[in-house]
Amino acid sequence: MKKIAVLCKDGFEEIEALTPVDVLRRANVHVDLVGMDDLKVTSSHQITIQMDCVFNDQIKEYDGIVIPGGLPGATNLRDDARVIEIVQQFNQEHKLIAAICAGPIVLAKAGILKDKICTCSPGFETQLTGANYQEAIVQKDDHIITGKGPAAALEFGYTILESLGYDSSNLRQGMQYEYLMNVEAHKE
Repeated sequence: MKKIAVLCKDGFEEIEALTPVDVLRRANVHVDLVGMDDLKVTSSHQITIQMDCVFNDQIKEYDGIVIPGGLPGATNLRDDARVIEIVQQFNQEHKLIAAICAGPIVLAKAGILKDKICTCSPGFETQLTGANYQEAIVQKDDHIITGKGPAAALEFGYTILESLGYDSSNLRQGMQYEYLMNVEAHKE
């Protein structure tokens, strides 16, 4: 079974952290919310969430990591040397790395976005030095997935799931995502 870690520090965006967890757990993927410093982490909207575990050396056993946005959560992750080190290690090992909203600034600081196609929340693209920034809801370039922001969280979660080798079509339909996309496509 694949194992994914969602890294959280105070100020994380809760939709961007919890939606991929929800999508992946519905598909029976092992996902842990990992507090970088504590088992309780407070989001950017002052919601305190109980983590599954606190960051430790076992992080190296995971198949991928997810970095949510939110402020100051994304900058807190970017400024944590442990996060930069694990992102670089996962990149060298070609493991899944996913970041959404402001989260790609962590990948930029780790130096793994050079010539990679990516997206992020508007305004943060200036911090993605060397990246091939694209306007898109979600971008995937090899083992790196990036998402635009909270509204992209479901597509971001489905893309992570598919990158792990799972078919997301039943989940998309069961969660009414296909219905939503069909309604949006037919609005006048």
